[in-house]
Amino acid sequence: MGKRGSGVLLHITSLPSKFGIGDMGAAAYQFADFLFQSKQKYWQILPLNPTNLININSPYSSVSAFAGNIILISPELLAEDGLLSCEYVKSLPQSSEQRVDYEVVYNFKTEILSKAYESFKDLEARQDYNNFCRDQDYWLVDFALFIAFKEYFQGKMWSQWPKEIRDRNPEAMRGLAEKLAENVEKQKFMQYVFFKQWFTLKNYCQNKGIEIIGDVPIYVTYDSVDVWANPGIFKLDENKQPLYLAGVPPDYFSSTGQLWGNPVYDWDALKNDGYAWWIQRIEYNLKIFSRIRIDHFRGFVDFWQVPAGQKDAVNGAWQKAPADDFFQVVLDKFPDFPLIAEDLGIISDDVKRVMHKFAFPGMKILLFAFGEDMPEHPYLPHNYTQNCVVYTGTHDNNTVKGWFENETGAEDKKRLFIYFGRDIFVSDLHWEMIRLALMSVANIAIFPMQDILGLGETQRMNLPGTVRNNWQWRVLPDQLNAQLSSRICKMTEVYNRA
Repeated sequence: MGKRGSGVLLHITSLPSKFGIGDMGAAAYQFADFLFQSKQKYWQILPLNPTNLININSPYSSVSAFAGNIILISPELLAEDGLLSCEYVKSLPQSSEQRVDYEVVYNFKTEILSKAYESFKDLEARQDYNNFCRDQDYWLVDFALFIAFKEYFQGKMWSQWPKEIRDRNPEAMRGLAEKLAENVEKQKFMQYVFFKQWFTLKNYCQNKGIEIIGDVPIYVTYDSVDVWANPGIFKLDENKQPLYLAGVPPDYFSSTGQLWGNPVYDWDALKNDGYAWWIQRIEYNLKIFSRIRIDHFRGFVDFWQVPAGQKDAVNGAWQKAPADDFFQVVLDKFPDFPLIAEDLGIISDDVKRVMHKFAFPGMKILLFAFGEDMPEHPYLPHNYTQNCVVYTGTHDNNTVKGWFENETGAEDKKRLFIYFGRDIFVSDLHWEMIRLALMSVANIAIFPMQDILGLGETQRMNLPGTVRNNWQWRVLPDQLNAQLSSRICKMTEVYNRA
C-alpha cells in the first residue's frame, strides 16, 4: 500500500447541499479541499450505485453493479452546463440539512433531470455523449433497457415480466425497446451526466493528492440488471428463480444467522468463462476509484448458501469458491490490484491463507478490540502488521462516543483505560481513539466523519438488521471548519502520515 497515510470515511450523500442530499457539486470540492488542508490522502465512500425506496436506499442493494446513482447529480453543475435554468436551481426541495429524505429528494431530482434531458435533446454538439455511450455500451444498454422495462411493467421484478422479455428474446426486446426508445435514451443521458460529474470530481481529488477509496459489494441484488442480463453466472432454476440465497451462519451475534437474500454465484460457470463478468466489474471500478474495498471478502474463498424458501440462515452450508485461481487471473490482468479486503467477523484459516498469499490488506476495527481477550485481540494496535487498514469504526458501527456510552460495560471501560494508561473523558475519547489509529504501524488509517466530530449514537450511518432511519446522516457546512482541519493536520504530521 505504499507510504503511511490517513483519510476520512464520508459518503457523498452526507455532504452539505441545499438540495436535500449531498451531491457532486460545490460541497464535494470543498470537502476535497478540507482533506487537502488536513493533509489527508484518502477519501473513502460507500457504493455509488442506484438505490431505491423499496430497499430503503441502502447503497449495498442496487439494480446495477455498474450504473451511478442519479440522485447524487448536482443541479448547480447542470445549470453551469446550460442544461437547467436558474429557476430550477432556486426551487429547493423541502428537506432537512441534517437528514436525507430520500422520497423528497428522488422526486425533485428526477423532475429536474427530465427538464435537463429536454434541454439536452436540443443540443447539436453531442460528441462527448456519443463517446460515453460507445465506451460504456457493455453495461449501459442493458441498464437503460432494464429501467425502462421496469417502469413499463409498473415496477415488477424482472422475473415477473412476460416470458419473452424475462428470457431476453431478441425480437421481443427489440420491439419493446423501440416502443420505449425515449425513456431508454433518457436513462443513458442521466448516466452520462452522472459520470461526467463524477470523473471531474475524481480528477480534482487526484490533483490534490487524494485517492478515493470506493466500496464494492461482493453480491448483487436479485432484482437487478446484473442477474437479468447474466443469469448463467448465478445459481438459478429453469424459471430464473434463485436456487440458493447468500448469508452467514448462526454465530455469537445471531442464533439464526443472517439471510441476505442475494443469489449466489455459480463459480464453475464463472471459471469456465475466465471470470469475465468479475474481471469486467473490477476493471470498471478501478477506473472509477483509486482503490476498492470489497465487502464480505470471505465469499471469494468460501460462502454460506441457503436453499431458497428458508426463513433464516440456519439450514445453509459452506461452499468452496476457486479463490486461488480467481485471484491469480485478476492479478495477471491487474498486477497492482489496489484491494482492501473486508475480512471482519469469523474468518477461516483458508481466508487468511489467501489474503497472505496475495498480500491483500485486511481491516482492523478499534471498537472491537477491548474485549475479554485483550491483549491478544488482533484489532489492538500492538498486534498489527503494516499491511492493513485501521478504522475507529465503519458505516455499520456505532460512533466512538455512542459505543462508549451505550455498548461498553464497566469491565470494557476498565480495559480501555488500562490500554491508554489513564482515564479519559468522554469528550476527548474520539480524539484519543483517532490518535491510537494514527500512531499504529498500519499503513492506512481511516476515520468516519462522525468520529472526527465526536458525534453520538443518533448520528451513526447504519444500524445493521434494521431498515428505517439509515443512510440519512449529513454533516453541516460549519462543522468542516479551519480549526478542525488544523487539529487533524497536526496529528497527521506527528504520526508521519501527512
